[in-house]
Amino acid sequence: MFHMVTGWHRPTWIEVDLNAIKANIKNEQKLLPKNVEIFAVVKANAYGHGMIPVADAAKQAGATGFCVAILDEALALRSEGFTEPILVLGAILKQDAKLAASKNISVTVFHKDFLEDLDLHTDGAKLNIHLKVDTGMGRLGFRTKEELHLATKKIEQDERLHLEGIYTHFATADEKNTTYFDSQWDKFEHMLTSLNERPRYIHCANSATSLLHAKAQKEFNMVRFGIGMYGLPPSEDIVDILPFKLQPALSLFSKIVQVKELQPKDHVSYGATYEAKENEWVGTVPIGYADGIIRHYSGFHVLVDGKPCEIIGRVCMDQLVIRLPKHYPVGTKVTIIGKSGDASISATDVAHYLDTINYEVTCLLSERIPRTYPF
Repeated sequence: MFHMVTGWHRPTWIEVDLNAIKANIKNEQKLLPKNVEIFAVVKANAYGHGMIPVADAAKQAGATGFCVAILDEALALRSEGFTEPILVLGAILKQDAKLAASKNISVTVFHKDFLEDLDLHTDGAKLNIHLKVDTGMGRLGFRTKEELHLATKKIEQDERLHLEGIYTHFATADEKNTTYFDSQWDKFEHMLTSLNERPRYIHCANSATSLLHAKAQKEFNMVRFGIGMYGLPPSEDIVDILPFKLQPALSLFSKIVQVKELQPKDHVSYGATYEAKENEWVGTVPIGYADGIIRHYSGFHVLVDGKPCEIIGRVCMDQLVIRLPKHYPVGTKVTIIGKSGDASISATDVAHYLDTINYEVTCLLSERIPRTYPF
């Protein structure tokens, strides 16, 4: 299977501070009762941070399990020797249930039809199931007590199946207005009354829920810690009310590979959209939209020697051009996300400029950029 080649021989790289990830987990633990477990959400290559190193750091910090989006991610963790519980949050194919059971991977079930006619001849290995309840997110999940009751009854009648957990997901946990959150909470509590016996795990808390809603920390027994683990706020709206200071883990750097002095009316990049108004220094940086620095970054800034430098012209597939305040030598470090002197750019700053969320900013960073772990 072909994967995008990682550019170890190009001066562009990501640094991930695993100590920051550990600190965020430990600070989260301080908020939780002792019976509440943390499952580290490492889907999408750990939100762009690198799944295996992050999973290992999370385990060291006290996470007792992992959440992923697809079965392949769970299998990758197993192949690296992780024996902790792993929950696949997304849909799996019915024909892959046997594989999941054989690897002790828990799966999400969100409709009764999945439980019919399963091929599970796995030498006694049971399929661990978490039932997903749709309380208002509108994606996956059972919507009525009747549907949920039929599913639990089917699981109870099949000795090859084991109901390990039940959960829901909140649509507005990262907002200060809790009206919709409260309605989802009430519906989840109502749906739980259809269970004859409560499973080992009952969970509803993503990062925003666990950080902001105390009742979710106290009433249930597992937290799915994702964006907060990476030191990023779930939304800009709640930064001022977070219970502790999150420590961002990811920085993105490159180096200038060519410096030029433009003359008035010189142009830069495709479409000749940028025109110099006066003599000015510009630097070419070897990173582009194939690396996840999409074309909408144009007009935003990076940091050189602690100073903001605008990205000018169109971002190319592999390169972009920045306007410099003065001549800098080739090889000068460029900070795209992270700190430079007293200045910094966060993934949230980038997201604000791009009119998106910090999750997307880091998840878009492609495999072509090497991940390094110096801390």
